[in-house]
Amino acid sequence: MTTSNSVYQATASAHGGRAGHVDSEDQQLNVRLSVPQALGGKGGVGTNPEQLFAGALAASFESAMGTVARTESYEEFGVMQVMATVGLSANGDAHDLTVALDITLPGLSREQAQHLVDRGAEICAYTRALRGQVEIDYRLHDAE
Repeated sequence: MTTSNSVYQATASAHGGRAGHVDSEDQQLNVRLSVPQALGGKGGVGTNPEQLFAGALAASFESAMGTVARTESYEEFGVMQVMATVGLSANGDAHDLTVALDITLPGLSREQAQHLVDRGAEICAYTRALRGQVEIDYRLHDAE
C-alpha cells in the first residue's frame, strides 16, 4: 500500500513457497528457503520465513530503543542486544505466530531499561503492527 506520507517501501518476491527462494526488487536480498524438519520438511541449506521475520523484528526493535535513547539524551551505555524468537503454534489447520524478545541493555538501571523497552514497543513499526494480533513476550535481562 502506498500512502502520501510513506518514507520507505521495500518489495520482495517469493518463488516456490517455503522450499523456494525470496528476492528483493533491488537485488539486495536473495535468499534460499528450506522447510524445517519440525514442519515436515527436509531442513537443509536455506532459511525460513520465521527466521527472516525474527531478524527483521530484532533489528527494528533495537533501532526503536536506540532512537528513544538518543531522543531522551540517555548517557552512553553498553551495547544493547535484542534476540527475537518467532515460532508457529498449531491452531486447527492453521498456524499462529508466537513472538518473544529477549532484551539486554547493559549499563542501565532496571527502570531505565524498562522505559526503553516500553517506549521502543510504542514506536517500532513491527511491534505496532503486531499489537492486538500477536502477543509479544518482552523479556528484559540483566547484563552478565
